[in-house]
Amino acid sequence: MEAINFEEKIRYMQEMGFMLQPSLVSVRIPDAKNILWKGIQYFCKDEAKWLPEYEEIANWLSDNNGRGLICLGTCGRGKSLICAKILPLLLNHYHRLVLSIYDAQEMNKSADEAIRHKLLLIDDLGTENVSVKFGERRVIFPEICDAAEKQGKLLIVTTNLSLSELREKYGERTIDRLKAITKPVLFQGESLRK
Repeated sequence: MEAINFEEKIRYMQEMGFMLQPSLVSVRIPDAKNILWKGIQYFCKDEAKWLPEYEEIANWLSDNNGRGLICLGTCGRGKSLICAKILPLLLNHYHRLVLSIYDAQEMNKSADEAIRHKLLLIDDLGTENVSVKFGERRVIFPEICDAAEKQGKLLIVTTNLSLSELREKYGERTIDRLKAITKPVLFQGESLRK
């Protein structure tokens, strides 16, 4: 029997409807640092300030390598501003992508709907309670991470929790998946809110 040509076999299986490897969402924005800075200036006006962690967001925007983004750490450093206001505009303008945005509490209320989206932002992860419907208790975020990994979804997350706090809340498996499908960016320092 001849040796297998993996690339050819994968292509054949995909033509038959069997997806071995999900197609990932690619983000590549030229001059991303300048464009991100313009977005920050637009929303913050005279209070705009470039922080070191924004450099990592600009690098992700330049080429995400098919991975999502998790922004974690200190309150008031621009995580939600960048992820929930600027990134949706940039992804739509440069790639015609529409990011579905959920506050962590909304994610629980609309669990099945949230899981279906190919491009998903969860803002303020870790603040949600366990979802209970008709007596059934359900923790949604692990399901979202699992679906994102298996189906090649683009997941963007903001949280004030650390990776160890997220691990305690959602479990080792979920955080292992999250680390595999997203680029972590740590936001540290004093809040910029006045």
